[in-house]
Amino acid sequence: MENNFKMVAKTLFGFEELLAKELKQLGAQAVTIGVRHVSFVGDKGFMYKANLGLRTAIKILKPIAKFKVINENDLYNKVNAIPWENYLKSDGSLAVGATLNGDTFTHSQYVSLKTKDAIVDRFRDQTGERPNVDLRFPDLKIDIHIDRHFCTVSLDSSGESLHKRGYKIATNIAPINEVLAAGLIMLSGWDGQSDFMDPMCGSGTVLIEAAMIACNIPPNLMRNEFGFERWGDWDVDLFEKIEESLLSKTRDFHHKIMGFDKSPSAVEKATQNVENAKLEDFIYIKHEDFFKTQKGGEEHLHMVFNPPYGERLDIEMETFYSSIGSTLKHKYPGTNAWMISSNLEALKHVGLRPSRKIKLFNAKLEARFSKYEMYAGTKKTHKLEAKND
Repeated sequence: MENNFKMVAKTLFGFEELLAKELKQLGAQAVTIGVRHVSFVGDKGFMYKANLGLRTAIKILKPIAKFKVINENDLYNKVNAIPWENYLKSDGSLAVGATLNGDTFTHSQYVSLKTKDAIVDRFRDQTGERPNVDLRFPDLKIDIHIDRHFCTVSLDSSGESLHKRGYKIATNIAPINEVLAAGLIMLSGWDGQSDFMDPMCGSGTVLIEAAMIACNIPPNLMRNEFGFERWGDWDVDLFEKIEESLLSKTRDFHHKIMGFDKSPSAVEKATQNVENAKLEDFIYIKHEDFFKTQKGGEEHLHMVFNPPYGERLDIEMETFYSSIGSTLKHKYPGTNAWMISSNLEALKHVGLRPSRKIKLFNAKLEARFSKYEMYAGTKKTHKLEAKND
């Protein structure tokens, strides 16, 4: 186990428990929950596995140094002392990102610049050459996290954010982040044992993430590249072995995943994305206005959707949200409907009492993820039946 090292998986607010559970299921050790992140221990192969297989992680970082910093010059000196030649060639390329918390360091771009200077100056002093900055495709992506006076320097093993799965080729006005979509489905408790619907499916992200969860398909199989593929210790044979191992755990799915949207262009984009994800055998998309539909059959239906919030779409929100409530109530018996919205005022007009409400963020917007349970018959009848079972 001497090849094990500590890593940090970053996530969205409210998904920390989900991510910790995912990590444990994958086989991580020493899993510890923080705010918007979970730390864990594993080896290089597990780092590959975490990037390929985690649905709710945005980044997998490998910390290489921790120290106290009092000002920018102190930061420069301590970063300059790190043996960067162990991680990067003098003719390579780098990019630096910084997140700051506290009053001493307040300008993330300046911290990134100072870090970059410290690294390139070390190479120039030692070899006369210096690495270049490449913000798009660097050989090494470096993450600086300063919490008040404590600085953690990490290598970003993911490269681009892990929400960029690789299947999305067409998007709408307000697309949902893939990590957010996967986390919502997992929070809703859907286990692939019933039909699933997104009645306002947009570009199909929720549907695709649901199908991957149902079939246990690793979420990041379609990505072009991970950050670690440019590292000096990149092991393609080990990566392919990990990939095969994850693929061997896929499972059959015997229910339906359905998507509606009243916009023909959204239906077209969703269909393209589903085909690109090679999931057309599992997902059915139809050009429909949800408010004019009704549930087919007696089977239980699980619904997760992301309706317009009014941020970027011009809709009469009170009427719209009221229509959501009445459609669910009168047309969708036997349904658990989960809906995320940052329009907290409009949510009051749904006219249904949620059985659960979870505080989350969609980008920087504070949102609520609400569950509405639609019973077949009255709620009273449902309770009596449950009592008699």
